[in-house]
Amino acid sequence: MKLQQEIFQKKPFVIGMVHLKALPGSPGFGGSFDEVLSAAKADASILAAGGVDAIMVENFFDVPFTPNRVETETVSAMTLAVKEVMTAANATRTIPIGVNVLRNDGMSAMAIAACTGASFIRVNVLSGARLTDQGVIEGIAYPLARLRANLNADGILIMADVDVKHSAPLAPKEVHIEAEELVERSGANAIIITGSTTGRPVDGSQLTKLREHVDVPLVIGSGVTAKTAADLAKVADAFIVGTSLKEDGDIRKPVELSRVQELMKALQEGRD
Repeated sequence: MKLQQEIFQKKPFVIGMVHLKALPGSPGFGGSFDEVLSAAKADASILAAGGVDAIMVENFFDVPFTPNRVETETVSAMTLAVKEVMTAANATRTIPIGVNVLRNDGMSAMAIAACTGASFIRVNVLSGARLTDQGVIEGIAYPLARLRANLNADGILIMADVDVKHSAPLAPKEVHIEAEELVERSGANAIIITGSTTGRPVDGSQLTKLREHVDVPLVIGSGVTAKTAADLAKVADAFIVGTSLKEDGDIRKPVELSRVQELMKALQEGRD
């Protein structure tokens, strides 16, 4: 796929996170959508200036999450936020933008990406079923594949989690078997592996097994820091980095330029 080649042309390909503040309609919404957009644009600008290869926008603070489709006001707010992030990031340089609509609304993510010109989406549960803090979440590979075709959006890459964080399998299977099925039977263009919760490192044995069995790009989705990045880059094709790029390593705080630069510097030798 041409898009995969464009997105993963550098190794490791670094995707910085813009964690949106609580959106309108969410219990945590602070009352000003302008403040939400301002914070998102500020984080995007810093990530781009710090040298990340792409940015993913996520409604991280819309807790508690719905297990399925989000509300219409969330889709509207995220569409505007993605466009604002795209504009802010591209003021520095043109980089791909991605979308993740939590907890598992890949349908809305695909629609937002198609309408805004975003390059990729993340889907936590693309196939199978997982027991989560939102209850049982079932895979959406069937409707998502058809929506992508109907939108003529084949160029939008689908990154799918395997053994996704904050969940447990209803019918456990080996992680590499699950990953193979995500690619061969569910349409995943890249596989994301995470630790058990946000910010926790991945299981090294799982990472090694996935590398042996998965031919598509392998993405580490949690726990990457400037200290661990160089070693992880020997196995993974890409990183999704959020917590360690925030002030004091606190996910609730803004992105800090020096932390972004430190991460990219740690990876510089292998990327030159």
